[in-house]
Amino acid sequence: MASKSPPDDRQPRNTCLLIYDGECRLCVATKRKLEQAGIGPAQVRFIPYQSAEAKQALGTFYGPGRPEMAYLVQPSGDIRQGLDAFLPLAAGLPAGRALLWFIRIRFVRRVSELLYRFIARHRYRWFGEAR
Repeated sequence: MASKSPPDDRQPRNTCLLIYDGECRLCVATKRKLEQAGIGPAQVRFIPYQSAEAKQALGTFYGPGRPEMAYLVQPSGDIRQGLDAFLPLAAGLPAGRALLWFIRIRFVRRVSELLYRFIARHRYRWFGEAR
């Protein structure tokens, strides 16, 4: 899913924003793993959903409370949600290119999206809050 949002003039035009739930233990751990894998400031800046910057970057996509999914705000202003937020980052991960090839299979993609939503829905119950 992609949509337009006004670009944030404070961010470099070639950097994406990955907006994650800063109160979710799983989300914070995933952010750290992405940083350890070398996904970082040159490609993407990590912004907690609970920040004013996330609210501004997401525009109408932002809502009160906990987010249902992660968001990737591209330099063009396009917004990707859920599993689609992570796919542009996959090429920089070990086995990421294989994952991108494999997820092109319609059935695999659909199952992956359902699994993402299922885990996202239960993440606080299973993984708890970040402290």
